[in-house]
This record gives sequence, C-alpha cells and structure tokens, in this order.
Amino acid sequence: MTSNKTRTALVLATVLIGLSGCAGGGGTQASAPATTAGTSPSMSMEPSAPAGSTSGPGSGAANAAAATITISNFAYEIPGAVAPGAEVKVINMDTAEHTVTADQNATLFDVEVKENGGTATFKAPSEPGTYAFHCNYHPNMHGSLTVK
Repeated sequence: MTSNKTRTALVLATVLIGLSGCAGGGGTQASAPATTAGTSPSMSMEPSAPAGSTSGPGSGAANAAAATITISNFAYEIPGAVAPGAEVKVINMDTAEHTVTADQNATLFDVEVKENGGTATFKAPSEPGTYAFHCNYHPNMHGSLTVK
C-alpha cells in the first residue's frame, strides 16, 4: 500500500514540475526581438548560406538566407531579422513538443516541432514587418519574427 502512495506522490510531483514550465511569468518586452517571458534577449544570428535567391545585384545573401529559431527551456531564441521569403528552421531542444504559430494569421506560418532535437522549417512571410507568434501548447511562450 505504501508503494502505491509513493508512486502516486512521485507521479504528481513529476506532473507539477512539468507544468511549472508552462506557468506565466510576466509580459513581453516591446523592444526586444525575443519576447518569451522570463528569458534574456534573443541571440542575433547572422544569415548563413543563400537559399536559391534569384534577385538582382545588391540583394545580398541575406534576402534568401536561412535563419534558425531555437526552442530551449520553454523559450524561443530568435534571429535578429530574416529576409522576406527566407527559410526559417526551428529546432526544439526541450522535452515537450512545441509550435511556432503566427498570432494574427496561422496561414502565414504554423509549424509543430517534436521534442528532443526535433526540427521543422517554414518560409518567412514575403512582406517586411514584425510577426508575433506563440506556442499552441504553452500559452506563456511568445516571440516575434522580424522580416526585413
């Protein structure tokens, strides 16, 4: 009988610890690109390799370069800015599944990323601007993608 009580207490403690990562902890910073509550500002990522840009001179590799959003400790680490139409890779380092879903119009981007190193990609919106997004599973997780 004690074994069942111990097992129940252990399961309950595990669930509570897991849910503590979902607890809200403040608001978002209006000026910081990474806006997940309780995290430090986002890390800036330089564009990597061109992703098939056919634009004319002066467009630079940034117009079609890949960028990466990393999810770790229930927070988004977001690149400083991405080019319109650039491929954005999402890597989930957490032990829980997450999404990157545009707030205003999920047809702009909405990817589900499996846990433990899972990846997904989406195309950045074609219009410059700042696009707020969230995780469908964890309401405290918010970020914004800047397209320039």
